[in-house]
Amino acid sequence: MSQHELFYPSTVSLLDILQQRARQQRDNRAYIFLQNGETESGSLTYGELDKQAKVIASYLQSYRGERALLLYPSGLEFIAAFFGCLYAGVIAVPVYPPRRNQKLSRLLAIANDAQAKIALTATSILTDLDQRWSEQSALAPLKLIATDTIAANLREFELQPVAPENLAFLQYTSGSTGDPKGVMVTHGNIIHNQQLIKQAFGHSERTIFVGWLPLFHDMGLIGNVLQPMYLGIPCILMPPLEFMIKPIRWLKAISKYRATTSGGPNFAYDLCVKKIKPEQLTDVDLSSWDLAFNGAEPLRSETLEEFGKKFTQCGFRYNAFYPCYGMAETTLLATGGDKKQKPVIQGVLARELERNSVASSEISWQESQLLVGCGRPYRFDKKVIIVNPDSFSRCSQEQVGEIWVAGGSVATGYWNRPSATKETFQAYLKDTGEGPFLRTGDLGFLLNGELFVTGRLKDVLIIRGGNYYPQDIELTVQKSHQALRANSGAAFMVELKGAKRLIIVQEVERSYLRKLDVDEVLGNIRQAVTAEHALQIYTTVLVKPGSIPKTSSGKIQRYACRKAFLDSNLSAITF
Repeated sequence: MSQHELFYPSTVSLLDILQQRARQQRDNRAYIFLQNGETESGSLTYGELDKQAKVIASYLQSYRGERALLLYPSGLEFIAAFFGCLYAGVIAVPVYPPRRNQKLSRLLAIANDAQAKIALTATSILTDLDQRWSEQSALAPLKLIATDTIAANLREFELQPVAPENLAFLQYTSGSTGDPKGVMVTHGNIIHNQQLIKQAFGHSERTIFVGWLPLFHDMGLIGNVLQPMYLGIPCILMPPLEFMIKPIRWLKAISKYRATTSGGPNFAYDLCVKKIKPEQLTDVDLSSWDLAFNGAEPLRSETLEEFGKKFTQCGFRYNAFYPCYGMAETTLLATGGDKKQKPVIQGVLARELERNSVASSEISWQESQLLVGCGRPYRFDKKVIIVNPDSFSRCSQEQVGEIWVAGGSVATGYWNRPSATKETFQAYLKDTGEGPFLRTGDLGFLLNGELFVTGRLKDVLIIRGGNYYPQDIELTVQKSHQALRANSGAAFMVELKGAKRLIIVQEVERSYLRKLDVDEVLGNIRQAVTAEHALQIYTTVLVKPGSIPKTSSGKIQRYACRKAFLDSNLSAITF
């Protein structure tokens, strides 16, 4: 059996695979890091990674079963520490280190929820963390350990057996509902999802990854770190900030290393369309890029079209787009498309969608809303169904409902939260008793087996009996004037003067702050929302760039924005 046909048995663990790589591909580079997004600043061979991980594990063995925060900037130290925790039987808790002047509330919430005893980090940020620790009494019990200073002592390391049901790490949700919960991912979940990604993405020993996603986030960790390890192929990584500052770095890395697989949320492709100038594309060759995955936030057909048109001159093929769907609770991937086919774009009547009904329409019709398909389940044991969230019965093909998922990639629950685990991970159909299923909290429908996601159950705005998706209103707002930042607004409802009111909070582009015609912008927003959605805005608040709260994957935190509005705590622009 050739490597690209290989599927490891479910009893094999990621540690078995790493040790196999260290024996058979010892000097092959597993990860290459571009600290400035352009030049190589370090790399790890499989042999080096295995040794470093075991050195860390030998130090951590006395903490077996405990939780360890992983507080690293994106880089090779994080990868070594993660595998070190797996070897030691320590439950890794990936968390991004707080920036200077950033509040520690999220870090504190995760540390308390996970009941962590230690925090692993690198010497490069240890001094800053030490100072933050001393200022926060709640963090004092946490022991800070710089793993790059641990002295090698492999004689004390004892490899413990790992079973598929053993807990591997806690992936804390990005907190789009305001309360981060630790998803319990087992060794069996990891292997099942790696098999799923390999099959759905059509990966082989010839695959080459380039990634900029945060390694503490599920898409960065499971997709850009663990999948390359599973395949035994190289991955070229760069810090997320280097991509955000200069998006061309992502495309140049794909071109330079002849990457075949790379991707990110929809906003990443938007950023490339808006920020990359034609003169930057000299010598950029994207012809090797045959899978451009797109997930983690609402997909926009306009984004795919604009990116495809702009970069076709560089050899990018529209058919390379690979829309997919997943979340931390499914380890990562839940559904994906057919790699050999172009993305599925479906027109539906917008007015019917407001009534939770699906009525297909021509893409060219003015009353059509375009949705991008997210594929279908790939493994035989993976099931996706659409369920009425009130009656817990299956929806027909013409109905929008909650997306429920079952299969070996579904995690075991939320850490230390039995009631939330029962509610979310142990759902059963009321009429047939079929289950258990994971309730994703996402709304969507299945059409000819293809999954279409329409929004979040908790985010839906109910106005005059109709269902409105905030992301649709936000997009209308952002298209109404060039001074408004893309992917940087929130639409939500509040109770004011005895009635539900529609509120818009929207960031302004930095280049327009000094020359903003406020009346024109607000007028455009009002007219556009009225014309597109027949809705009346009660208040629009224009805010400074970067002030809209977002999750680590770029999703708008509408709950936090709503709270800031009610608390009069928005970074509003004053004139």
